[in-house]
Amino acid sequence: MATYKIDAAHSEVTFKVKHLMISNVTGQFKEFEGSMEAEKEDFSDAKVNFEAQVNSITTGNEQRDGHLKSDDFFAADKYPKLTFQSTSIKKLSEEKYQLTGNLSIREVTKPVTLEVTYGGQIVDPWGQTKLGFEVEGKINRKDFNLTWSATTETGGIVVSDEVKLHMNIELAKQA
Repeated sequence: MATYKIDAAHSEVTFKVKHLMISNVTGQFKEFEGSMEAEKEDFSDAKVNFEAQVNSITTGNEQRDGHLKSDDFFAADKYPKLTFQSTSIKKLSEEKYQLTGNLSIREVTKPVTLEVTYGGQIVDPWGQTKLGFEVEGKINRKDFNLTWSATTETGGIVVSDEVKLHMNIELAKQA
């Protein structure tokens, strides 16, 4: 069984949500950790665990970040982290996988399916085996009790329900 841990210095966890239905706001979690365990060299039996610290959320706007950490959204004081634990992985091709697992945000845990692209494996200059993955998916924020909403004077929606997830993950093989 090989164990790999996220190299946070070379990874990013981002999301996009439509604002006023005309543009996207991008945010990210700066503090996160995770691991993958696999016996098979093609990762078709991988087990993945991930968690992000909600207080590390940033969108480049301090006021908006504070609102996201409040009870209107993540309620960071009560629910300091969000977690993902895989339940299955399906190899679709040499580079593509479908990863399903339970995502927990606030007090809600729901299954989500993510598209994973394997970027390859290399031994870095310090002798450490590294793997690269790109992970994408979509969730409905209201499924996780992130229900704050507002409308414009013309009846438009301020924040869309759909949230696009995008992660570039580098994993380091553990000795």
